[in-house]
Amino acid sequence: MTGKDDRKPVHGGDLTAAAQRHGIPEGGWLDLSTGINPHAYPLPAIEDAVWRRLPLPSEETALLQTARKAYGLTPSTGICAAPGTQALIQWLPFLMKGRPAVAILGPTYSEHERRWRAASASVREVKSLEDAGSDVIVAVNPNNPDGSVTPPEALLQRAATLPAEGLMVVDESFADVMPQVSVLPHLSDERVIVLRSFGKTYGLAGLRLGFAVGPAALIGALRDHMGPWAIPGPALTIGRKALADTAWLTRMRQVLIEESAGLDDHLVRAGFTVVGGTPLFRLASHANARHIHESLARHGVWTRIFPYNPTWIRFGLPWNEKAWARLTEALDGLDLDS
Repeated sequence: MTGKDDRKPVHGGDLTAAAQRHGIPEGGWLDLSTGINPHAYPLPAIEDAVWRRLPLPSEETALLQTARKAYGLTPSTGICAAPGTQALIQWLPFLMKGRPAVAILGPTYSEHERRWRAASASVREVKSLEDAGSDVIVAVNPNNPDGSVTPPEALLQRAATLPAEGLMVVDESFADVMPQVSVLPHLSDERVIVLRSFGKTYGLAGLRLGFAVGPAALIGALRDHMGPWAIPGPALTIGRKALADTAWLTRMRQVLIEESAGLDDHLVRAGFTVVGGTPLFRLASHANARHIHESLARHGVWTRIFPYNPTWIRFGLPWNEKAWARLTEALDGLDLDS
C-alpha cells in the first residue's frame, strides 16, 4: 500500500503547546491530559553494558517469552515487540494489499484513521460491529476516550465473517487494567491482531514499548517491517522484569480502580457528569467543557477535550496528595455555568 499524509498530527495532550500558549513553564503544570498510570513501575538496576552495546536477540526472545506468559498466549500465537503501539499502528496498513475498505469503531483514537488514510485505504467510522462491512475492522477496546467495551466474543464472531484476506485490529492499549475485556485468552487462528501498550499501565510511556499479537505469519511480517534492533536494550530489560511482576500489576489494578472512583467523586461534586472511562482516565461531560478546559489551563491544570464532542473533557489521575489538592482547588474555583 502506498499513500501520503503531510498533515502534522495534533496531539491533544501536547503540554509544550499549552505551556507556550498560557505562559506557564512545562514543569509548572498538573498534567491530567494523558491516560498514563501516574504510579510508575519502579525502575530496576540496569547493567552498564546494556547501554553500551546493541540489544541482543536473546534479550528480545526473553522479553517475548515473558510477555507470552503474561498475556496467556498459546505456543502457536505470534507476538512481536515494537517501540510503542503507535509504531505498530503505522505499520499495520502495510499488511494489506491494494486499497482495502476500513471500518473504525468510533469515535476513538484518531491515529488509527489517520494512518489508514495515509496508506490510501478507504476509511469510514462506524458505530457498531454490525455496521462494519469492510475488509478491515479496527476496534479500540476498552475505547479511548469513553471506555466503552465490546465483548471479546462479539469481536471474534465478527472477525470470523471477514473476507479470507481481511483483518481485525483490536487495540487493547488500556486492557492491562481491565483484563476481562481482552480477546487474547480466546484467540485461535482468526485473522485478528491485538495491540498491547506497555507504557500506559506501567507508567513508563517514555520507554516506548508495545506488542502485537496474532497469527504468526502476520506478526512475522510486522516484525520484518521494523528491522533489526527495533527495541532498545533498556526497554527489553525493564519490560521483561515488569511483565513478570504479576503481584505489582494485581496491586496496581486495585489502586487505580480506587483512585478513579475517587476522581469520579471529585468531578460529580464539581458539577460534571461522568460518562465513562477506564481506571486510568475518566471522561466527563458538561455543556461548557471547552470553557472549563481553558479555565483549568489558566490555573496550570491540563485536560483533554475533543473536536467531535464539545461537551466532553477527559481527566487523568493525579499522582500524589499535593496533585489531588491542586485539582480540588482548581475545580472548586470553577464557575461551570459561565
